Amino acid sequence: MSESPYKTGTTHFGFRDVAAKDKQKLVGEVFTSVAGNYDLMNDLMSLGIHRVWKRYFVGTCQVKRGDRVLDLAGGTGDIAALLKDRVGESGEIVLGDINAGMLSVGRDRLTNRGLVSGLDYVQCNAEALPFPDNSFDLVTIAFGLRNVTDKQAGLREMYRVLKVGGQARVLEFSEVTVDWFKPVYDFHSFKILPRLGQLFAKDAGSYQYLAESIRKHPPQEALKAMMDEAGFARTSYKNLSAGIVAVHTGYKV
Repeated sequence: MSESPYKTGTTHFGFRDVAAKDKQKLVGEVFTSVAGNYDLMNDLMSLGIHRVWKRYFVGTCQVKRGDRVLDLAGGTGDIAALLKDRVGESGEIVLGDINAGMLSVGRDRLTNRGLVSGLDYVQCNAEALPFPDNSFDLVTIAFGLRNVTDKQAGLREMYRVLKVGGQARVLEFSEVTVDWFKPVYDFHSFKILPRLGQLFAKDAGSYQYLAESIRKHPPQEALKAMMDEAGFARTSYKNLSAGIVAVHTGYKV
């Protein structure tokens, strides 16, 4: 079984080892810094392809009109906006995010787009969700799991709040599977991305952390095993863009 970082006392913050109790605060500072430039951040990190990944992620979710969905690390509302079309007026989407700044940006953006009804916003920690068991038909988390201190606890909570028959979906940066592309990707991540972050957002450090956090995140098979351990059935993953990201799926049976 995976051991909790809180038991070992340390975890990683990018390539640095830090006290597990401090990671939440450090990650919070990063996302408070980048909240206003979140779309820019994703464009710089993904070369603009993140919008295609998100559309695929939502378009292949098990969800229907009237469903209740929890979108963790809901950020600036990209996933929720795409899901809203699928759950319809009778459905409900709860955006959960640990960072108040990100949640505020998301609420403002969705409101400005006229998306008001059927949307709720909850500031919460993915490791201890404030929802009853069996509450949601679908739980999603896009580009957020790698920033959770105790990922195994987060996956167990996703499982707990899912209804029986419900689906969990994780969209996350993963391990590149094409050998010739790995050095190109590393060069972009560690040489270009922080400089672009400094140029466009005046914040090289946060972008350096984000690149490092991708390399520290469990690769495809390891994350699949963690979902198995959390209780999910029929777990699987699909690589997108040569494994730059992967979509992981699990069910509660």
